[in-house]
Amino acid sequence: MFEGTHVAMVTDFKDGRLNIDGVKKLAKSLIDGGVNGLVPAGCTGEAATMSVDERAEMIKAVLEIKKDNAGITVIPGTGTNATASSVELTQMALDMGADAAMLITPYYNKPTQGGLIKHYEKVASSVKIPLVLYNVPGRTGVNMLPDTVAELARVDNIVAIKEASGSIDQASRIIRSTDLTVLSGDDSLTLPMMAVGAKGVVSVAGNVAPALLSRMVKAFLEGKPDEARKVHLELLPLFHVLFVESNPGPVKAAVEMLGLGTGELRLPLVPVSEASRTKVHAVLKDLGIVR
Repeated sequence: MFEGTHVAMVTDFKDGRLNIDGVKKLAKSLIDGGVNGLVPAGCTGEAATMSVDERAEMIKAVLEIKKDNAGITVIPGTGTNATASSVELTQMALDMGADAAMLITPYYNKPTQGGLIKHYEKVASSVKIPLVLYNVPGRTGVNMLPDTVAELARVDNIVAIKEASGSIDQASRIIRSTDLTVLSGDDSLTLPMMAVGAKGVVSVAGNVAPALLSRMVKAFLEGKPDEARKVHLELLPLFHVLFVESNPGPVKAAVEMLGLGTGELRLPLVPVSEASRTKVHAVLKDLGIVR
């Protein structure tokens, strides 16, 4: 379930407010680029700085674009560092018509593995919507271990995981021990992870190069590893430069260069330095995305 290329959408802001026109413009461009799914209000979308009303408004806008595009999945980020609010946001996503919900491991609290199990079991039992686990220890301070994932995979409506630990070994152990759809959470590791059984990606780079990224994932799924490897190597500089500073600073600069958003961030994030901006532009130019 949910294999292919999914994009962790940036959130467009204008003068401190959510810019719905920009959100819709980006969503349309991603669909035109051939992606399989859209993930609004996640880490790359600066969800932690958004109010519940803003999250709802963004999800609604993306779902409106989905109406005219059969086959596209919408998987909002609904996880927080509090189980009760995660339940509330996940129920909201279900009520709005989302296909699934993606829940990051609770950040700051640093729960034990037992706490993670209780957290996800509570959300899964409270809201009957397909759930995608999201493990990104570099941001949350806690790594959801393969044994924990295997325990949670027994829950009927937990169907997939976005695995962003940076470890192919960890991804391999999850694939070996569960039937979950494993999606890479690190663009540069997508192809290596697919080589051991992952089924796609939830991508940052997809905001910028959806067609190329979709081509890479589709090629591998269709049994064309040489073509997939060629595109991976072509995209490698982009994968790296988009993390030259904290995400989503570089990718928002890139989206602005493409005319798909304002590039505005919310404090405590600030625009990337001129040196980083120059690096981002150079990579986009080499890819033929901008002049």
